[in-house]
Amino acid sequence: MFAVMKTGGKQYRVTSGDVLRVEKIAAEAGEKVQFNDVLMVGGTVGTPLVDGAGVQAEVIDQIKGPKTIKFVKRRRKHSSKRTRGHRQQLTLVRITDILEKGADKSGVKAAVGGAGFAAAAAAAAPKKAKKAAAKPAAKAEAKAEPKKAAPKKAAANSDGDDLKQLSGVGPALEKKLHEAGVTTFAQIAAWTEADIAAMDEKLSVKGRIEREGWVDQAKELAK
Repeated sequence: MFAVMKTGGKQYRVTSGDVLRVEKIAAEAGEKVQFNDVLMVGGTVGTPLVDGAGVQAEVIDQIKGPKTIKFVKRRRKHSSKRTRGHRQQLTLVRITDILEKGADKSGVKAAVGGAGFAAAAAAAAPKKAKKAAAKPAAKAEAKAEPKKAAPKKAAANSDGDDLKQLSGVGPALEKKLHEAGVTTFAQIAAWTEADIAAMDEKLSVKGRIEREGWVDQAKELAK
């Protein structure tokens, strides 16, 4: 039996025993994981997914893909050029079982992407904790002074930086960055090459992060 599953934005046709290199999964070597985005199992085609189907696999190792070179040159008054190498983080897995139904009750850990955003998550954590601690006090003040609720909402929106100061970032792209948990220049300044590649794919900006030099701009704006 074969199945067509989706992970990391790619589709794979798999059978039991196949060894695959997929986008990094948050799991240790030896762990068993389950891919729940199954588009087809045997002759059953999903709409778009097959209900109750799953593909189980064993994590063999966390590896890196072949090195790719990125060369950026800006032909402007203050011209610049930069060469960088990148190796995509991947996970090597072996397909162990294909379930046509009952995958939601198997108890196997779901395969969750683990590439990128470590720095962004670490930087965003203190702000989330601060906001969570401030919620009880804000609710008490809102009950006592309901007319002051609107100014407090405006103040909450000022916690982050104005990301539209970055070259090529407008209101729509700023909203996408906020939805991805990126609200400050400090977070962007701390991005690694893996973070840049993962964020580029998540935002669908087609290399704009490297091309516009967001990380360098963010370092200057964060000072």
